[in-house]
Formats: sequence, structure tokens, C-alpha cells
Amino acid sequence: MTEDYIEDLDDNLDDIEAAEGTPELYEHFRVVVDKGQAPVRVDKYLFERIVNSSRNRIQNAADAGFIMANGKPVKSSYKVKPLDVLTVMLDRPHYDNEIIAEDIPLDIVYEDDYLMVINKPAGLVVHPGCGNYHGTLVNAIAWHLKNVPSYDPNDPQVGLVHRIDKDTSGLLVVAKTPDAKTKLGLQFFNKTTKREYNALVWGLIDENEGTVVGNIGRNPRDRMQMAVVPDDQGKYAVTHYQVLERLGYVTLVKCVLETGRTHQIRVHMKHIGHVLFNDERYGGNEILKGTHFSKYKQFVNNCFDICPRQALHAKTLGFVHPHTGEEMFFTSELPDDMTNLIERWRTYISNREE
Repeated sequence: MTEDYIEDLDDNLDDIEAAEGTPELYEHFRVVVDKGQAPVRVDKYLFERIVNSSRNRIQNAADAGFIMANGKPVKSSYKVKPLDVLTVMLDRPHYDNEIIAEDIPLDIVYEDDYLMVINKPAGLVVHPGCGNYHGTLVNAIAWHLKNVPSYDPNDPQVGLVHRIDKDTSGLLVVAKTPDAKTKLGLQFFNKTTKREYNALVWGLIDENEGTVVGNIGRNPRDRMQMAVVPDDQGKYAVTHYQVLERLGYVTLVKCVLETGRTHQIRVHMKHIGHVLFNDERYGGNEILKGTHFSKYKQFVNNCFDICPRQALHAKTLGFVHPHTGEEMFFTSELPDDMTNLIERWRTYISNREE
């Protein structure tokens, strides 16, 4: 059992689509508890036996129903007993994590011997896993760098420094060397990077700017979602937002990340009552604000078709170059689907006010 499998449970569980009925589960790890084992929490027991795992990831796996004792799902607080059969189950077969280079076009904003900055389109999965084992950004990077002898796509010491969701567009930085990844990773850890997103959200935000502070963890009522959870749970998260434009029943906002948690902007904006437009997972693909007129309903449905994903774009990315020490700052223009969506709302509001 390697870290990649447990990491899939924690970081990539959000990419698993809900299956109809009860999904088939596949065994990825098994251990039989010793006869003389004293009672101990299952998360602590597995943490000591799964190489390179973290207790938090194991707890998330248990919360998602993937940790079994004698064939039955158990919570992380379950106390193991002698001769218990403990298994880690996933809803996909055991997968060889080797990254295969694939000829997929990349929009490379910047590149040198140490790193490259990529503008990812919406719809492109970042990393293999959870049913997306091919056709990902990592496969594309492997192809682009296939003639660079020092770059091994299967070496965790190089490659992506951070991630954005499949249906979010925008900027990502890739490290070509272990030293570059270590130094860039520390900047993300120490919150010294500059990351700004543009999002179109449902509803009119009264304040011109604000800050959302709330721990983010797995939604206990829906394992496909993240949610703001009590302070003694989840991971600390802070999002700053600023209104860019009010467009009737929706608002264009700039979000600045102080931390980088799974679905952070999507969860924090929903928490304050402003779900991202057309964010299916969090209910933004319904008409949440506006009138009951059929003409308006048709207009919004057309907007859903224009931008068939959550309206979120990683617009800017800033960091210190890991080799030169130079401050670097990159900006990516909004993609056509979001640009056209915003223009539609501007036209709608303009016609309504005439």
C-alpha cells in the first residue's frame, strides 16, 4: 500500500462521481490484527502499518466508508479487536500508478530549465486517479518533457506543485527539478504565493469585499462534497473576496486564497450564500435567484449551456523563482466560456433596465 492510494482517498475523492445504487468495491490493503492486540483506534492502527500514509487521510477514508472491519464499514474511532480483518476498499480496481506520456496539447505560459507555468483548460483532469487514468494534465506534461533526461514523471519529487479542480480553468506551476519542487512547495505551505481567481456566483453580494474563515472537511451528509465544519475538524481555510461587478441576479467576484483546500472557493462561497454559477456538485446548476418567468428560465438555461461547468478561473499566480529568486507573476485571461457567460448577463441586465 503506497501513499498514492491513500492520497486518492483524501485529495482526489472529490473527483469520484456518485454511482447509481451501491458501487462495487475493490480491496487495496488488508491486515489481520494480532491475537494479543490491545484495543486501539483503527485510524491509529492503520497509520502505523501503511507506509507513508497520514492519519488524517486514513480518517477521511473511514468517513467515506472505505475502511472495513470484517467486511463492514467502520468509523475512524472504531477500536480494533484481536483477529479483526481490516481492509481498505476503493470503488475502482487496484491501479498501477505509472504515468504514461500522452500527446495532449498544452498551453504553456512560461518555461525554463526549472519550472513551467501552464494555463489549464476546464474539463482537463490534473492527475490520474478515480477513473481518469489517461488523458490528464500529468500525462500531457510527461509527453512535453519526454526528451528531458532529468525529468521522470513517476518521481514524486518533481511535477505538479499544486492542483485545481477538473472543471476549473487557469494557472498551475510545474517543477522540473526536486529542488524547484521543494522550494515552490514551501512557498505554498508558508502562504507566500499569490493566487487570485475570478468566479461568477449566484446572488448579489452586499459588501464590496470580505473574508471567509472556516475549516473545510468532508461533508458528513454527502461524501461527494466538502463543507465548512467545526473548528476542531477539517483544515483551516481563509478566502478573501472582492466584488468586481454586480449583474442582477449574479455577481462577478475576485477570490484571493490565503490557504489552498479542496474546493475551497466553491465551499466558502456557498457557506456565505453565494454558490458558484453552474457548480453542479454544490447546487449551482439550479436557478437560485431571479424571476419565475419562463423567458428568464430559458435565459439561464442558455447560460448553463454557454458555460457548462462551475464559473471559476485561476486568473493569477505569483511566486518567487526557486533558482533565481526573482518574483514572478502570471495572468491568464478569462476563457471564452466565462467571457461569453458574463457578456450574456451584462446584456440581460442592460435590456432589463431600459
